[in-house]
Amino acid sequence: MNTAQLKCLAVFGLFFFIGFGPVSPGCLIGMFITAVRPNWFWRLITNLYANLPVLQTSNSTATESFTRQARIKAFLCLLGLFIIDIAPVPVTPVIAFGIILSRPDWFYRVTARVYGLAI
Repeated sequence: MNTAQLKCLAVFGLFFFIGFGPVSPGCLIGMFITAVRPNWFWRLITNLYANLPVLQTSNSTATESFTRQARIKAFLCLLGLFIIDIAPVPVTPVIAFGIILSRPDWFYRVTARVYGLAI
């Protein structure tokens, strides 16, 4: 387990307890990231996957329409999770724990597509 994983687990552990209210901070931050694509999040993802043989991004960028579609799909998924999280049990932190601990290839690919990177 690397330091990026530990930091993410700590943050989502906090979000788990905050998420018992009507607002899911994890989904709100995820929607912000999908819309704005801050550099710090891509650095976090590369640090999270640092010691794994993940799919390498090429220097080329994906087409604008491909990136837009990926951003729309990711935003809609996060919006759906936001609506589900209104229920008394927070779902998003549990899903985030699974992603942080297992670091699946699909999450890296989706993030790269949202950021307009070709894999």
